[in-house]
Amino acid sequence: MELGLGKKVALVCGASSGLGRAAALELAREGARVVVCSRSERTLEAARADIALTTRAETLAIAADLSEPDQVDRLVDQTLERFGRIDILVTNTGGPPAGPFEAHDRDTWSRAIRQNLESVINLCRAALPSMKQNGWGRIINITSISVKQPVDGLILSNSLRAGVTGFARTLANEVAAEGITVNNVLPGYTATERLTELADAMAGRKGTTPADERAVWEQQTPAGRLGQPEELAALIAFLASERAAYITAQSIAVDGGWVRSLL
Repeated sequence: MELGLGKKVALVCGASSGLGRAAALELAREGARVVVCSRSERTLEAARADIALTTRAETLAIAADLSEPDQVDRLVDQTLERFGRIDILVTNTGGPPAGPFEAHDRDTWSRAIRQNLESVINLCRAALPSMKQNGWGRIINITSISVKQPVDGLILSNSLRAGVTGFARTLANEVAAEGITVNNVLPGYTATERLTELADAMAGRKGTTPADERAVWEQQTPAGRLGQPEELAALIAFLASERAAYITAQSIAVDGGWVRSLL
């Protein structure tokens, strides 16, 4: 299937590893010019070099802390300076700490809000003018299955990912007539470094082992296995494409059937 991504410019956040890196790689394979972003300059440059070598796509790495609004603005400004436009924005930040409500103090909540909610708002605010000017854009937020079915022990993620969903659903209506779509992709239990962290945290609280926790997640998933980052990346590439122009305001799970709701 021809996705029509040749020469489009994609800004992919959290792209030094895991889901973000897989998304950046998939978009580059489809011909997009890709800007990758994360906080760690060293690991980010390694990811950029690997994507460029694998795909021969034009790539740029920009280190930034997305919880800082001025760094978000710098990231977008440098992308526009290099490529002159932003066609695709993939928002993605590391998940907040696991644990019940009483495990998180006021400062932890504030940091999580900046990282997981305000970063999305600020990225959209900064990138939308370019999309509106060109009459074409794709905003894709990597959130979580927790917005459809909250996950025990993840009160920060459950709360803030739901906030992103409400923001995206409303924004989608406001910009749809300008050729811009806004969608959320909801990864289920996927084999990433984040899942390793969650398994370690759960095992520490419950007195089990990380392997025990992964086995539980596999048993809860009808597919009987963990997802792979490239499986989510394939959906992101499609939603970013010309073919997906009439798909907007959606939250689509890639979870092997884990969510039990009808919608």
